[in-house]
Amino acid sequence: MTSSTLLAQLRAVLQLTNTEIQVAEARIAQARTEAVRKELTQNAANGRERAETLEQTLRDLGGFPDVVGPLVGRTLAMFKVLVEQAQPFDEALLGDLALEQQLLGRSKYVKALATAANELTVVTLADRLIKAHSATVEWLETVLAEEALGGPVALRRTPLQAAAGSAVKLVNAPATWSARGLDRAVDAARTTPNRLNELLGRGAHVGDVAARTLSASRDAALEAAEEVTREDGADTAADAIHAVRAAGGILDASELPVDDYDTLNVSESVAAIKELTDPSDVRTIMAFEEAHKNRHGVVSATQTRLAAIAKDVIAVD
Repeated sequence: MTSSTLLAQLRAVLQLTNTEIQVAEARIAQARTEAVRKELTQNAANGRERAETLEQTLRDLGGFPDVVGPLVGRTLAMFKVLVEQAQPFDEALLGDLALEQQLLGRSKYVKALATAANELTVVTLADRLIKAHSATVEWLETVLAEEALGGPVALRRTPLQAAAGSAVKLVNAPATWSARGLDRAVDAARTTPNRLNELLGRGAHVGDVAARTLSASRDAALEAAEEVTREDGADTAADAIHAVRAAGGILDASELPVDDYDTLNVSESVAAIKELTDPSDVRTIMAFEEAHKNRHGVVSATQTRLAAIAKDVIAVD
């Protein structure tokens, strides 16, 4: 009984591992920084190594090679990723976490079964699996905490996930904006002059003119809308518009939480980021950096700082 149960659990772990590999590979495209991309690439490679070891262990125990398992794992992962495109980003992360928690739980069960059967090689394998999945669970919990604090930083939302998340927020948003404040904000966005004449005067190319004009018009309209709504006393609306500007990296340098940030070099920027304690301030700097200089070392520093804050929130060492 113990032997057949152990074989069944090893096959289940193998199938879930194949799903895990495909999910990790899908997440690589969502990595915000090169460091995260390398980490996810290494995770996928480690998953393939674990899958190979699981297959060999099954053979050594007299089990038959699982030909269908990898196909099933890839199919499940493909279905999972497709379904996630219609979900908010946090739901996709929770799905990843559920997969890793199941792998962790089954790995612990495999260790208990192997211990009872005196299969020391399998016990050693189970210890490796437990360590790997524990680390991934911790990482995903941290990314979820970053999301709760207004992130995420480690991973980017896909466009569809961003749209789904926005739709959820819109449905759940309280109706606190004054009608007059909204009317004035819309009017400001419509009537704010763009910088077309300035760009044309500089002799820019037509395509560049179009792109820069659109960007300038949007940025100026949002800034004017925030100013108008705040003057009208619609602070909730103004705060929401400010949050949009901060998330898009289109705040003025004078509005940033770090004084004279636009004059700092990489080392000075990283040092300033390490001193930030409010996650919204870290996100603001990250968005501004990505929209302007986009220095990889600085972007990585914002990711590291927000991850540290998130770990403190969820009490992860």
